[in-house]
Amino acid sequence: MKYSILSDIFKKLDSTTKRLEMIEILIELFNKTPIENFRHVIYLTSGKIGADYKNLDFGFADKMVIKVIAKAVGKPVKQISDLYKQIGDLGEVAELLIKETGQQHLGAFFQTTTSKQKNSLTIEDVWNNLHKIVNTEGKGSASKKTNILLGMFSEASPNEAKYITRTVLTQLRLGVKDLTIIEALSRKFGDGKEARVKIERAYNVTSDIGEVGEVLARNGMEGIEKITIQVGRPIRMMAAQRMASIEEILEKLGGECALEFKYDGERVQGHILNDDVSLYSRNLNEISSMYPDVEKALKNSLKSKDIIVEGEITAWDPVDEKLKPFQILMSRKRKYGINEAVQSIPVKVFLFDILYIDGESLLEKSYPQRRKILESNILDNDIIVLSSRKIVSSPVLFEEYFENAIENGCEGIMAKDTRDETQYQAGNRGFLWIKHKFDYSESFADSYDFIVVGGFYGKGRRKGTLGTLLMAAFNAEEERFETVCKLGSGFTDEDLAKVTEDLMKLKVEQRPKDVISKMTPDVWIQPTKVYEIQGADLSTSPIHTCALDEIKKDTGIAIRFPRFIRFRDDKNPDQATTTSEIINAYKNQRTKNR
Repeated sequence: MKYSILSDIFKKLDSTTKRLEMIEILIELFNKTPIENFRHVIYLTSGKIGADYKNLDFGFADKMVIKVIAKAVGKPVKQISDLYKQIGDLGEVAELLIKETGQQHLGAFFQTTTSKQKNSLTIEDVWNNLHKIVNTEGKGSASKKTNILLGMFSEASPNEAKYITRTVLTQLRLGVKDLTIIEALSRKFGDGKEARVKIERAYNVTSDIGEVGEVLARNGMEGIEKITIQVGRPIRMMAAQRMASIEEILEKLGGECALEFKYDGERVQGHILNDDVSLYSRNLNEISSMYPDVEKALKNSLKSKDIIVEGEITAWDPVDEKLKPFQILMSRKRKYGINEAVQSIPVKVFLFDILYIDGESLLEKSYPQRRKILESNILDNDIIVLSSRKIVSSPVLFEEYFENAIENGCEGIMAKDTRDETQYQAGNRGFLWIKHKFDYSESFADSYDFIVVGGFYGKGRRKGTLGTLLMAAFNAEEERFETVCKLGSGFTDEDLAKVTEDLMKLKVEQRPKDVISKMTPDVWIQPTKVYEIQGADLSTSPIHTCALDEIKKDTGIAIRFPRFIRFRDDKNPDQATTTSEIINAYKNQRTKNR
């Protein structure tokens, strides 16, 4: 399959922001894709070359790509840099210059090789070269990576060069997310809604959109239904909703629920198969190397050697026997000095769920059944323990347990449905679990996880930094980001320096197509960073787009007096606070204030 077919589809996707049009374009692509290329095409359309949890990194910075483009077209690096500043997209820079200058300069560079003709790139060529780039390490790796990219430019058309450039910079910007691909697959291989449920289940179990697509292409819906859990391949984690009051939570959960402490730590999914242990974070990153003590403790505390469990890793003070703040735990996130960190920052892991054991998936079992199985398979040790838990059926007992959680250094509590229909909903945010982090008194305010989509340059003491940030909620239905506030409070000078350094690497010249905003910041930011913020309350706003027209025409919902709490590097943008959560919180706030 020619790569030009894919790059032409990318051009079509680039020209629309309408999700239905994107789905139709993807179906057109799938109809043109041979079975043997299906996995590759789906990954490349997602801007990836593998499943998210494999953490594959091209290792290209803007400056490296600028040098490759300069060499490809025979122009000075400064000229390429100036053009990049003007256009704001290195993909477009590569497209423009290769269109203007042709390939004559590359011919001299590759005179000792047999270079293929322009427009002859295949999907396999691009796929293999991208993997070579990822797997090139060690001394001289930067030079080798740039030569591979230069080789692809020698064979690429201007349009192909544009999307190859964006791919290696992980800035494909098509606005196509995995759930959009799933919708297109369900229409291509099934009957839409019912097929989508099955395909999404397979995706949530595998965390691998490429594998799901290939199974569909080779074996259809029958193959999808046979996909099962594999130890060592993370399952997309179930998430909780939030509700306003204890009474409403109890009513929603049938009058009785199980309460668990909501620990202020890092969620972890532990996979054990014989002597192999893999630990995955909420955003599917493997974090085993950061927690060698947890790996060892898990092997010693679980009776089965073929098991998947979930819990929360917390920083722990063994002398005073109490929890430490999340920020201290994050000091464990390092490449070097792990052994020293293990000694200086002890941890405790509170297990709260089990998803698989001895060849059997437990996802379809109810929460009480899973908890019972977990309890029967754990041997407490200094690091691994069961999460605190209590069944309650009255607001008084609920409130007492909540206060106990706060006194023990927790964020709040998780209320879980104890009825029979309480399966583990992988990848979903439902009302089987409800988080309660505050009591709605005047002294408390809820916290939200929002995505940075833009920045405004600071003035005075903040000159030279991004002093104010444009934050957005995630609209899960439309798969887009909707602005909800401008954030400028709560940052220390050190925070602002980190914010500016991190975000300027993600600067883009044009508004990302999946960001919906009525205002234009000084800098647009690729929506990847999640920050936790706290706000006084929610109000309608004519300038923000979160829940636009849901409450009042031409009006959205905004967070008043937002304040930065902490960085949430453990969350992906699609795990941030959703528009529907903001709508529910706003309605509950209005009900309370009547």
